[in-house]
Amino acid sequence: RGFSRLGCLASLQQSAGLPVAVKDDSTSSSLSSSQRIGKMKLSLAPLALVAFPAVAAWSPAATFGATRSYSVATILNAYSTEVAGEAETESYRLGFKSDDAVVSPWHDIPLEGKDGAYNMVVEIPKYTKAKMEVATKEENNPIAQDIKKGKLRDYHGPIFWNYGCLPQTWEDPNEEHPELKVFGDDDPIDVVEIGSKAIDSGSVVEVKALGCIAMIDD
Repeated sequence: RGFSRLGCLASLQQSAGLPVAVKDDSTSSSLSSSQRIGKMKLSLAPLALVAFPAVAAWSPAATFGATRSYSVATILNAYSTEVAGEAETESYRLGFKSDDAVVSPWHDIPLEGKDGAYNMVVEIPKYTKAKMEVATKEENNPIAQDIKKGKLRDYHGPIFWNYGCLPQTWEDPNEEHPELKVFGDDDPIDVVEIGSKAIDSGSVVEVKALGCIAMIDD
C-alpha cells in the first residue's frame, strides 16, 4: 500500500488506515523500559518503514545515459556514541550520549525531525552483515549484536541498505494484525534506508518515508 508520507505513524493514520506506535509525550526518561512501554500507544502491525534521506534530491535521468544525482542523509550531531566491550563479541555495546549525559536511543531521541521528516537510529550499516539492534531489555538501550541460540547473529551476506529503527515507537506482541494475522515483535518499528551512502552504526539521521512493508521477525 503506497502513500506519500509516514503511513505507520499518526500523521498518516487516517489516509493509510494503519495503526500507530508512538510514545506518549508524558513518558519520563527516568522510567524503566517496561514502564515506558506501558505508556506507549500500540501498533497492531509488524511494520518496517522504507525510507530515503530527508534532504535527498534525486533527479531521474532525462535521457538514456544521463547521470543521476543523489544526496545523502544528514547525520544529527546532537548525539555521540561510546563503545564498551569488544566488537564481534557478546560484550560489545554502543551507548549514546547527549551533552555528555547518557541517553536511550529508543526513549530519549525524538521521533519527529524537521519539515515532515522522522529520525532514524542506524543499527546496521549498508554493506555489513552483523545483526546489530537496540537492546530494548537493557538499561539505556545500547546497540548490541543480537544473539540466537547462544550465537551471535549475522546475515548470510552483507545487506544493501542501512537498517535501523524509529525511536519512541513499539510493536505490540500481544496484538494480532487483522489482515496479516501476525503479531508485533516487541521492538521499535524498523527502518530500511535506501540512500546511496553507508551510514555508521549509532548515527541518528533524518529520513522521509517512501512506504511501509510488513516483515516477520525470524
